[in-house]
Amino acid sequence: MPERIAVLGSTGSIGSQTLDVLKEFPEEFSVEILIAGNNVDILARQARQFRPHMVVIGNTDHYPRLKEELRDTNIKIYAGAEAIEQVVASESVDVVVASIVGYSGLRPTVSAIKAGKKIALANKETLVVAGEIISKLVRETGSHIIPVDSEHSAILQCLTGESDNDIEKITLTASGGPFLNWSSEMLNNVIPAEALRHPNWDMGSKVTIDSASLMNKGLEVIEARWLFDLAPEQISVIIHPQSVIHSFVHFTDGSVKAQLGVPDMRIPILYALTYPNRLRSDLPRLDFKDYQTLTFTEPDLEKFQNLSLAFHALREGGNMCCILNAANEMAVHAFLSEKIGFLQMPDVVRHTMESNLFSPHPDLDLLEFTDKRSREVASKYINKLYNKR
Repeated sequence: MPERIAVLGSTGSIGSQTLDVLKEFPEEFSVEILIAGNNVDILARQARQFRPHMVVIGNTDHYPRLKEELRDTNIKIYAGAEAIEQVVASESVDVVVASIVGYSGLRPTVSAIKAGKKIALANKETLVVAGEIISKLVRETGSHIIPVDSEHSAILQCLTGESDNDIEKITLTASGGPFLNWSSEMLNNVIPAEALRHPNWDMGSKVTIDSASLMNKGLEVIEARWLFDLAPEQISVIIHPQSVIHSFVHFTDGSVKAQLGVPDMRIPILYALTYPNRLRSDLPRLDFKDYQTLTFTEPDLEKFQNLSLAFHALREGGNMCCILNAANEMAVHAFLSEKIGFLQMPDVVRHTMESNLFSPHPDLDLLEFTDKRSREVASKYINKLYNKR
């Protein structure tokens, strides 16, 4: 029987690429559930192509239109956050691809974990916000989290077969984004269109901006801490503009393993779906003749302060990473709306982290409150910055 897949965030960049992968392997996978937040047109088109058992639209306002779009099918249609949490726990689902971007992906992923599902995790915010809680749930329920991010997929691949060997540290690679060689003066005048032009990867707007500011790498550092049970000092970051080496694992005997491949998210998506096995595919191959030089430099933490803020949040623990994430989501939205400048995004994050919101031992309810309150603090500061412009 094919594995039955629920795609959480099917209309986004990772969700769409996941469906590209699934359609190539109809004997291995069947699309059981498609879930989106607002994009009715794309969701309806995907539903007609893949004929899932169910579709869910997060925004209940769009339910009547989605129902009308699919009126001539026998697909079950639901709407709302509660429906999403219920369907991902359904007995008819084997694997949940968690690809909703941002905090909104946390509750559905928790629901799937509680139901013991295998999670192909692309929503890094789940572990950023609630890593300790998620790790405990996984142990209790027997669920499995397989990372989709290329960097964490690389680490997993390097660790396969090494369960009895100690890790000294890991090194996550970062492309450096479109502004790697820009001066701080140049960054003062960055516009959203420039930040959205990533040199290597095809990603959604939020992740692309995070990559440009190096916050994406900071979030991946936090995620790696929980995925691989590491201390903050065991995680480092190196700038690798070619995006060919996706990460390194350093072992205690001095050996280093790395995973290489072309920058194409469909490759780690396929690996997450088939782990620990590999399926033969027609996905692009790495040709070293195209990459005669591979370079590495230390990240500039003065110019890209979000990365150091993420390390600080990780060391603080508690709900500080939740505060960081909420503030960053608000800052990215404000930058894309041209309310603040590129270099003001870390200012928003820092200001919010310095507010009196820290709690050392949060539960999910407190994290919910933290997220809401942090967004309020960030919003007020963004408005203050906007009024000064």
